[in-house]
Amino acid sequence: MSHSSDLIADDIEGYLKAHEHKGLLRFITCGSVDDGKSTLIGRLLFESKLLFEDQLAAIEADSKKYGTQGGEMDFALLVDGLAAEREQGITIDVAYRFFSTEKRKFIVADTPGHEQYTRNMVTGASTADAAILMVDARHGILTQTRRHSFLMSLMGMRHVVVAINKMDLVDYSKARFDQIVEEYRAFAKQLGLENITFIPMSALKGDNVIEHSAKMPWYHGTTLLGYLETVELDAEHLQRSPFRMPVQWVNRPNLDFRGFTGMVASGVVRPGDQIRVQPSGKTSTVSRIYTLDGDLEEAVAGQSITLLLEDEIDISRGDVISGVDEPAHTADQFETTLVWMHEAPLLPGRPYLMKLGTQTVSATVTDIKYQVNVNTLEHTASKQLDLNGIGICTLSLNRAVAFDAYKDNHDTGGFILIDRMTNNTVGAGMLHFALRRSQNIHMQHVDIDKQARALAKGQKPAVLWFTGLSGAGKSTIANLVEKKLFAHGQHTYLLDGDNVRHGLNRDLGFTDADRVENVRRVAETAKLMVDAGLIVMSAFISPFRSERQLARDLLEAGEFIEIFVDAPLDVVEARDPKGLYKKARRGELKNFTGIDSVYEAPEAPDVHLKTSEMDAEEAADAVIVALRERGMIS
Repeated sequence: MSHSSDLIADDIEGYLKAHEHKGLLRFITCGSVDDGKSTLIGRLLFESKLLFEDQLAAIEADSKKYGTQGGEMDFALLVDGLAAEREQGITIDVAYRFFSTEKRKFIVADTPGHEQYTRNMVTGASTADAAILMVDARHGILTQTRRHSFLMSLMGMRHVVVAINKMDLVDYSKARFDQIVEEYRAFAKQLGLENITFIPMSALKGDNVIEHSAKMPWYHGTTLLGYLETVELDAEHLQRSPFRMPVQWVNRPNLDFRGFTGMVASGVVRPGDQIRVQPSGKTSTVSRIYTLDGDLEEAVAGQSITLLLEDEIDISRGDVISGVDEPAHTADQFETTLVWMHEAPLLPGRPYLMKLGTQTVSATVTDIKYQVNVNTLEHTASKQLDLNGIGICTLSLNRAVAFDAYKDNHDTGGFILIDRMTNNTVGAGMLHFALRRSQNIHMQHVDIDKQARALAKGQKPAVLWFTGLSGAGKSTIANLVEKKLFAHGQHTYLLDGDNVRHGLNRDLGFTDADRVENVRRVAETAKLMVDAGLIVMSAFISPFRSERQLARDLLEAGEFIEIFVDAPLDVVEARDPKGLYKKARRGELKNFTGIDSVYEAPEAPDVHLKTSEMDAEEAADAVIVALRERGMIS
């Protein structure tokens, strides 16, 4: 028994060593529903002989129960692991599978074909070296074929196979194959897809998948597996690109060792190479390339290393180390392509976290230039992006970052957006270029600053942000608070929601997108007034937590005081001083907060005023008490 176990262990060790140094190709399959993507992957898994006997037995049983091949082996079931997929006969999630041949290892992502799963296809394509676009020979180029081709061009796919499948169902017709090739080439030219290989095949029958088919003697090109085993890996391509290494962490185990750890995103680095650190622009020379297995004479794309430099320069997580001759760019405003991946829409002006490599910064989409219709490639005007929407947008960051255009380097040009409140990933994007204004506009130094202005007024500047439903009493209480502060000798200003909409924000309506922009403008105005040394009262419904957080983040700690003017909906409807709730109930006012537009109540306000239990004078006094407790007034 022991001898048998040793033999098995030796076999496993030998298998692992044999595969250890093989190159790894990541590829995706995409195309229209029922073009044979899952069947193709199933056959590749079957032919690679990496399936266990129990898996084969299970697939044979499932083929009889769920299969569509008349009881024959249904290779698609090797991939469609979700019960919902097996029952519907379609793929609705990205399924990753591994297989290996004598020449190379593979990870394949089977991506869904439906339009509503665009984000899934983008996820699968984001790490792929190549793409196999499946086309049913009977149906030719369909809307979903065009959609996935656009997404491949969007993701910068360098190698594309158009696998014209189910040739057995068109009698292996060369004329049909040539017709589809001609039609697709004309379409691909519009997208800039150039490196395309066309293969006629039958995933079900195995024609031109592993071996050349005797049924198509007119085809003299490569088989699909032959292509996959020889196509250039992205890692090989990246080694010829300029050197980039995003710093993951500063390695300082003792006083005698200070290195900068990360994975080489592109290029090659050697001891003695001059480097530049972005965004600071500082330069130095590589003295050592350290790894746990010893020092290296060179490191290439894909290797995780620690760089030691000859000079003591300030480098932090998120910085990018580049070659001195071709450094990364730096900017804080960009044109981007953004794919929206969340049920809640993207609204310009709303703050998100942006993760670019190892950098995490605050980001705001300032404008959606246009949205791309993935079916027709038409450009349409849009004020927001919904789930699976794709838009060309301008992006503004709170500080400059190091980057490359996505077409040049996916690692330093691709990013994700994260919701600040939930930490959910909500979008994925590709940087195109820096906007000129990010290079031409700089903060101007002034001699009289906020501290000097506040000192002259003898007060601590701040924003008192009153939020609540219409009719809760925000404006009334804010007005009373200002009167009390003014009588106390404080320098104040009141920004009221209705008043601001007569001037600064007169161009905005009451859609969610316009509400976000309304609050953003007010927050920026309030920031300027705080810089002038004033105590600012801001009385706005401001229904979304994200925008109230934006206003808080614009100011220094302690300068933003959120005051929740809390009154139940039935109470404010009973008051209805302006008759707005009656109009909203009659359908005469659309997007009215509390009726057909949501109000996100503060979860931990600095001051909580329950106006159904106190009058306006008592509420104003409570605010004054809170200001005294914070040392803002005496």
